[in-house]
Amino acid sequence: MARFTIVSGKALKVLRFVRKLWVRVALISLLALVASGLAMTIESILPESLRQRFSPDAVMPVLKILASGMLAVSTFSLNVMVTAHHAAAQQATPRAHRILLADPITHTALATFIGAFVYSLSSIILLQAGLHAEDSAVILMGVTVLVVVLVILAMLRWIDHLSDLGSMDATLNTTDTEARTSLMTTRHSPALTATPLTGDTVIPPDADPLPAPRSGYLQVMNLPYIDDCLPGDAARVWLSTPPGTFVLKGQTVGYISGLTDAQIEQVQGGLTIGEFRTFEQDATYGLLVLSEIASRALSPSLNDPGTAIDVVSRQERLLWEWGTTKRNDAAPTYPRIFVTEVSPESLMEFAFAGVARDGAGFLEVQRRLLHALDALQDAGNDRLASAARDWAKHTYDYGQSALAIEWERTQMEKTYNTVFGASASP
Repeated sequence: MARFTIVSGKALKVLRFVRKLWVRVALISLLALVASGLAMTIESILPESLRQRFSPDAVMPVLKILASGMLAVSTFSLNVMVTAHHAAAQQATPRAHRILLADPITHTALATFIGAFVYSLSSIILLQAGLHAEDSAVILMGVTVLVVVLVILAMLRWIDHLSDLGSMDATLNTTDTEARTSLMTTRHSPALTATPLTGDTVIPPDADPLPAPRSGYLQVMNLPYIDDCLPGDAARVWLSTPPGTFVLKGQTVGYISGLTDAQIEQVQGGLTIGEFRTFEQDATYGLLVLSEIASRALSPSLNDPGTAIDVVSRQERLLWEWGTTKRNDAAPTYPRIFVTEVSPESLMEFAFAGVARDGAGFLEVQRRLLHALDALQDAGNDRLASAARDWAKHTYDYGQSALAIEWERTQMEKTYNTVFGASASP
């Protein structure tokens, strides 16, 4: 089960850093070099009989096979990864490519293959340079056997993973998981554990505007850092711009009171603004990516309404779980910071606007969407139910304007009246 936590700024930077492919490759390659050098340091403590069992000539062929084999496997695996990611971007959505880039199984497999190549190559160089004593061959053989075992395990896992890599099902499952984590964070940590900024919140008229330090998407609000920047109990920060919003440099993203200009600049450092939207604090982004996958499936080039129906089912399940999960009403961790909460109306719009519009000419998609919206009326959230009824009407209007023949329009009207009651008939 996913864990729902608020990541601090430093932890977020570390998390994003370790998710990069080259970092894991570099770490395993470094371990390979360390293992090769370790043979020169512990050879003296081994029994004489064991040290004489293997010679460098016995180890060299294995190292050469490992070096040449891992170079070919690494190149092949990189080609497969790039091809699969491009296929996912073309069939699903370009945003799916950035999700797949963080795949840990792919990272581990590539890191193992390249690390084994670096280990074998460095060992060959050390042996040829005469830096390894003849007695160290037993150590090299032992480490080499261990590396081979790791390569075999990584290869078996990689082969199993290749059956799903870049497929529509795998892309949907990965996006679904990311979307669920972001959504449920808003229930377990509402307003990012700050004080919710609502329509009843009074912002003092003399509060200073908080300008965006740069242009881009507001990705993360580092609340622990911002809270440390507040000098006293009277200082307040109102962050009225939710994560995922595109802002321009100098544009007001909130308001601040009780801080000097220098302290306001420090608070700006707690706002991570980047080129792309991310999942960490943006609860609507996962729903949008899923909606884009459905819209792409409904395009004339793919003509795959089944995928769109699958997406609607996933969106329905995500929003149902969000609506039926009890909101955490504990006291805010950062009472001096006010943050806008995600609204049920925005969740419904990001989830279903694209499908309602692009699936207007598909009766089976429109019917499935109406049944999903009907179910979400019973999720236990009045605003979510109201938004569901609004989008049911929008879906009906889209269908009536796009369905090709009168029979389809009649069936659409019957479904709408049956699901939402005769009173819903326009």
